[in-house]
Amino acid sequence: MSQNTTEVVTGAAVLAIAVGFLVFVANSTGMSRSGSGYDLVASFRSADGIGIGTDVRLAGVKVGTVTGLSLNPETYRADTTITVAGTVEVPDDSAIAISSEGLLGGNFVEILPGGSPFAMETGGEFLDTQGSVSLISLLMSFVAASGSDE
Repeated sequence: MSQNTTEVVTGAAVLAIAVGFLVFVANSTGMSRSGSGYDLVASFRSADGIGIGTDVRLAGVKVGTVTGLSLNPETYRADTTITVAGTVEVPDDSAIAISSEGLLGGNFVEILPGGSPFAMETGGEFLDTQGSVSLISLLMSFVAASGSDE
């Protein structure tokens, strides 16, 4: 009888640890959405390096995530939806850019706040956008420019 009790307690402990781990992973990756944020829209010429779940940062602090990414068939631009935490008020004249974490790092979406006293509302659109810059394109233009000096 005591062996069955030990097995049940051990099984319950393993199950509790597994559930705790899943909750931790969901919170760490941003999979759990509390619904306390609001959506904003941006249209990029190039959205290389970002996808759904990519961090949105303001002053280096994560304030949201990319929740939608699609090609606009009329403009051939990448229409992007981001969800920003409800506690963050983004000025309505802010810019948005796709930035790189470093030479070997990934990309993230960066909000560059403006100076307007008015905040963007749900569904607001960033008018000033800057798409991702291809490192290969930069290197090729540098090589081409240095080769023409001779």
